[in-house]
Amino acid sequence: MGGRAVVYCAMYDFIFLHAPSVYDFRERATLWGPISDLVPSTPVFDMYPLGFSTLMAHLQQAGFKVRIMNLAARMVRSARFSPDRAIKRASARAFGIDLHWLPHAHGSLAVAQRLKQAHPQTPVIFGGYSASYFHQELIRRPYVDYVVRGDSTEHPLQWLLEHIVAGTEPREVPNLTWKDRHGEIHVNPQTYVPQSLDHLTMNFHPVVRSVVRDLDLLNYVPFEHWMEYPIMAALTVRGCSRNCAICGGSAFAGRRVTNRTRPAFRSPEKLAADVRAMGKLSHAPVFILGDLRQAGMDYADRFFRAVQGFDGAVIVEFFQPVDHAYMEKLAAALPNFLVEFSPESHDPRVQRASGKAYRAGDIERTIAACLDAGAQRFDLFFMIGMPQQTAESALETVDYCRGLLQQFDDPRLIPFTSPLAPFLDPASLAYEHPDRYGYRRFAHTLEDHRQLLLRPTWKHILSYETKWMSRDTLAQVTYEAGFRLNRLKREFGLIGAAKAAETEARIGQARALMAQIDQLMARLDGAALESALRALKPQIDAANTSTVCDKSELDVASRRKIPFKLLNLARVGLGLEEK
Repeated sequence: MGGRAVVYCAMYDFIFLHAPSVYDFRERATLWGPISDLVPSTPVFDMYPLGFSTLMAHLQQAGFKVRIMNLAARMVRSARFSPDRAIKRASARAFGIDLHWLPHAHGSLAVAQRLKQAHPQTPVIFGGYSASYFHQELIRRPYVDYVVRGDSTEHPLQWLLEHIVAGTEPREVPNLTWKDRHGEIHVNPQTYVPQSLDHLTMNFHPVVRSVVRDLDLLNYVPFEHWMEYPIMAALTVRGCSRNCAICGGSAFAGRRVTNRTRPAFRSPEKLAADVRAMGKLSHAPVFILGDLRQAGMDYADRFFRAVQGFDGAVIVEFFQPVDHAYMEKLAAALPNFLVEFSPESHDPRVQRASGKAYRAGDIERTIAACLDAGAQRFDLFFMIGMPQQTAESALETVDYCRGLLQQFDDPRLIPFTSPLAPFLDPASLAYEHPDRYGYRRFAHTLEDHRQLLLRPTWKHILSYETKWMSRDTLAQVTYEAGFRLNRLKREFGLIGAAKAAETEARIGQARALMAQIDQLMARLDGAALESALRALKPQIDAANTSTVCDKSELDVASRRKIPFKLLNLARVGLGLEEK
């Protein structure tokens, strides 16, 4: 039996498809810059949302045959892979596309359009935060049939599929925006908002079983280089109790987009079981998403008791400072822990404007508590483009990092800086009240954001600028801060001389390309501009990854490779690459 027949021609009840941010990114010449330097995926955001795994598990338990097609990751991995061909060969009762992160505004719509052209009678369903926010605009597109709204769509999607199979109208399915056979639009009430996550399967085993069933790993990998770094994520919560100004997952945004008035948590015991299962599956770090203290210290204590004895690498994140007492408890339960902490700025004015109510010395005390407790590393993240942040303040963050590195003199402490890019999150406080937070927005609709993604550089793609920094200034400051921080890391031995030199060269190249593209845009437009940009594509592509820091700096040094069984499946999948 031919492998491709198994992957593409078998009938499924439902296929999840993950698109690149821009569908034809391989043909376009776009200077993406540092927008993805601090996430595992590439600049086309080839990492599909965590919801794919929980939705797949739920639908399989309900009796549906389901698969995932990560078109973005396959396009990144192989220039021979044809997404058009894969879309035409896909066969299902319905197709689902994520529009969770707004940078997929172009690619997701392009995939939907191609699906409808190839399979005109097959329903196309959208879901995700951004799809929920723009559901009214999205449903008006002729190639979109349904939008499932909210942050917990497992049951609504199941009920919708049951109607699709039965050929009946989903008038009672909650959280659904849809078109009937006459093209009339209906917006069903958003009443399905579960208050717990304990009904979900979150251990990724259903995904692994599907890999074995389909003899195909490439379509299921969460992001392109996952096979080299098989990190997994354990979800503690949907929703949030905090109101950071730039966050589309904040409590304010939740009330607007998901109708969620309080967070829904995974029970600590089930979370501990998830961590153990993931540790056995990948033998790589497990990232616990969400601050364990958000549900209260009793929740954290119960989790620590339940996970006691697990010795795998675990990444934890903090939404607020920690003290020595808490870190001693965490270290006793999770001895091989790593920390991610994002104060976003060293500047108290910026912190307050962003919703971070830190006291003087909180960052230093948090670092000390974590390092003293035995953290394998402490990643400290700062951002550029925040409310009240001037160019001087953004650059002073690097000076602040120098002080931290001098104070702690510990190679486990690693600072990072990156731009708030490319878009303001829909439904965030800053997006909804730009004047109050000092932002000027260049995009208001889904189509606005889709069009921005076709601009030549990340500077021009930015959907905002601030009262304190224009788009030009934001780009200049980002490159300069990255340049200074790279030299600082070399000085303190956090990176080697060769890696530092490579990063510095890429920053210089990106700056020169930005200036060159600005000059082209000043004198050319239309087809002439596109032609000139295509001539620069080799240089642009070379400057598009690891711009202000090398992406490998994010990887855990003690990482272990993907297990042998999954590597065999990967080799099978590699053999299925399109010719």
